[in-house]
Amino acid sequence: MIETFDGSGPAVGAAPDGGGQGMLHRLIAGYAALLRGLLGLSLLVLLFPVTLQIFARFTTLLPHWIWTEEMARFGLIWMVMIGAMLAVREGTHFVVDVFPRLSPRGLARIELMTGVFVLAFALIFLVFGWEFTETAFYRISEMAELPLWLIHMAWPLAGLSFVLFSAERMWLAARLLAGRDGVAGA
Repeated sequence: MIETFDGSGPAVGAAPDGGGQGMLHRLIAGYAALLRGLLGLSLLVLLFPVTLQIFARFTTLLPHWIWTEEMARFGLIWMVMIGAMLAVREGTHFVVDVFPRLSPRGLARIELMTGVFVLAFALIFLVFGWEFTETAFYRISEMAELPLWLIHMAWPLAGLSFVLFSAERMWLAARLLAGRDGVAGA
């Protein structure tokens, strides 16, 4: 959930008014829910090869598969990147509390300022992440023989998600500053 600027509950000023804005907010929330599910799935993908590695070390029942190390690495990459995407949506990533208690409008101003930096960082992830992914289109991993672009895609997807989620937070902050969300404050 996106935290309010006054710390009182979910979604900054709640969902935007109906129409296209409300639908867009619901789509973004649905995308975040999908990411939460994928985060759980990536944890399972990570746990399976790591568990095989552990049991293979202490028993002769399982062979020492080399592909499990590579799969664990790939699962970790996706888990970290999806977690970062969700952290940007929830406002828990790239946040440092420097100022004492600020009004909701003061917090909205800070959100807009920090949002610019998050967007710049997100665009770097998006542009250079795509270039990174392009280098892997015709390559496969050595042990598991997976297409490497599936792993490299985590970076541009994270950049795109950072843009989407940061823009949503900045839009809600701008609405608060414009006085269109029903939150009073100076």
